[in-house]
Amino acid sequence: MGLLLLIWSLPALAITQIWGAGPAALILLYVLFICGLQIWSKKLYGYAQPLQHYGLEITQSNAINLCLGLAIGGLSLGLMLNVEALFGWLTWRQPPGLSVALTGLGVAIAVGFAEELLFRGWLLDELERDYSPNLALLIGSAIFAALHYIKPWSEIVQNWPQAFGLFLLGITLVWSKRGCRGRLGLAIGLHAGLVWAYYCVDVGNWLAYTGLVPAWITGINENPLAGLMGLLCLSSIALNIRYWTTRKTFQKRP
Repeated sequence: MGLLLLIWSLPALAITQIWGAGPAALILLYVLFICGLQIWSKKLYGYAQPLQHYGLEITQSNAINLCLGLAIGGLSLGLMLNVEALFGWLTWRQPPGLSVALTGLGVAIAVGFAEELLFRGWLLDELERDYSPNLALLIGSAIFAALHYIKPWSEIVQNWPQAFGLFLLGITLVWSKRGCRGRLGLAIGLHAGLVWAYYCVDVGNWLAYTGLVPAWITGINENPLAGLMGLLCLSSIALNIRYWTTRKTFQKRP
């Protein structure tokens, strides 16, 4: 695992030095990662179809799971915000336009695809080679949270609920994959649904908090998932995903 990251870091350093960390550079880096991942997996592990092994199957059931995950993520966050509005903790503004919603959907699916292939695809597969399934789940989720939480110490202290939320989300996404026989459709959809809903709320300037309760309840820095309500929302999603996947709701073959 470390060797692949070391090899990939060399062109990554060169590209970021030339282009910076803009979208074009990030896309190119990820394309290089996917190409390197396939070569690595074929040569080292003998995978005939590496991406399929990591959960990227083009099947009807995987597509259905992706759509279900998208709905679960988006509707869960929407329900949480409506509960807060009912309590008077926030007020709704003019809904974002169609362009914001479509752009957000594209960004969300891209983020979901990229991060799930990286964290729940390749990284989890590597960890499961050396550790028990439960320990691999915890380590992978901790790495997922830590890499999203590289900030100055003052911001880390201020935004502490977000770290727990990211860790819990990582666990939920692993359960999503394992409950779907290793397919990533549900995990990608769930991840994308949460990102999409947050994008519409944030970029679309869709709501305003009233300040009736502290920010640590509704979300620090107006991040809906960086507060107590967000943690409760993610906990509910996690428990339901665990229950549904254990009952093989999402495990039907195409």
